[in-house]
Amino acid sequence: MKRNDVQLDYILLITLLFLFIYSLFAVYSGSGQYETQDPYYFLKRQVIWYIIGIGVMVVVASFDFELLERWAAPLYALGMGLLLLVHFFGTFKNGAIRWISIGPMELQPSEFMKVFLILYLAVVLKRFANRKLSFKESIPTTLKVLLLTIAPFYLILVQPDLGSALVIAAIAFSLILASGIAYRLLIILVFGFMALIGFLFYLHNNFYDMFIKFIKPHQLERIYGWLSPDEFASSYGYQLKQALLGIGSGQMFGNGFNQGSQVQSGRIPEAHTDFIFSVIGEEFGFIGAAILISLYFILLYRITIIAFNSNNIFGYFICGGVIGLISFQVFQNIAMTIGLMPVTGIALPLLSYGGSALITNMMALGLVFSVNLRSKKYMFSKSGNL
Repeated sequence: MKRNDVQLDYILLITLLFLFIYSLFAVYSGSGQYETQDPYYFLKRQVIWYIIGIGVMVVVASFDFELLERWAAPLYALGMGLLLLVHFFGTFKNGAIRWISIGPMELQPSEFMKVFLILYLAVVLKRFANRKLSFKESIPTTLKVLLLTIAPFYLILVQPDLGSALVIAAIAFSLILASGIAYRLLIILVFGFMALIGFLFYLHNNFYDMFIKFIKPHQLERIYGWLSPDEFASSYGYQLKQALLGIGSGQMFGNGFNQGSQVQSGRIPEAHTDFIFSVIGEEFGFIGAAILISLYFILLYRITIIAFNSNNIFGYFICGGVIGLISFQVFQNIAMTIGLMPVTGIALPLLSYGGSALITNMMALGLVFSVNLRSKKYMFSKSGNL
């Protein structure tokens, strides 16, 4: 028996509005270091990207997410096909091959693959979600998830795009956590990851030629810059060092909008994209940064609530994958800006300037709204419901 209909999550919608406002201020200020005839060039383009992203989100939200279950496998295959197309016929740009040129447009398939992977893994895990799996039963399920993840992870890693590859891994791990696999297997996976890191250290110290087949020289330089930013302040650690100086100078209340000396002088490269958190820290201070992090917390909290309120297991796993997608990007971007993690090319979701990542995140949030709008509470749940 139906108790009540679930209404649109207005808290999530208002949170997105505040992130949009934050983005406009930060992009405008962070792009001030670039000499352009139009000082509003990046700001206007960000507004356009947001309008497109909102349109995509509304279209996806209006579509019944349950119908996507039958399309999940073809979409995954399409994503893999596009990644292979990039691998063999992609456009070389900024030292990487990540794009497909279609006339005047450039398509980055790795962004779409993130959403396609969420959908397909949600379908795979759905059949096992109503019961707690034993250790033996968990093994084939986990192996299938890992195999489906390794292929896009590898194709994205060799572009090279370590940041997007790590996001792909984070999506898979978040969905494994959300599933019913045995905790013992989760512990084994964590220790296996730690063993892999240890193996890479061993290769670095003893078989460097083999090591650079896994970690490219420019990625290794970023690790050096992360571990010793002072020692490599003029080279590998330059971005991190300047970002730390800017954030530190912001103190409690910041230096004021458009008044950050590190940002405005151009000493922090890519301040409107990957290092946009340094704009917030320097110009809006600890208070501004804390409010931003709180907005992300609210965003993820509301998605979690929608996941648990869903009476459809496929929808539950979609929300779990979106949580992994957004939370890892937020953590990695902020952590790399303040020196807790190595620098990777991961944008701060819904804040950094750019089209591909923004549209991907809005598409993912459209799926969450679709789950939210079609979830209903029942006094007596049927088989197959949460």
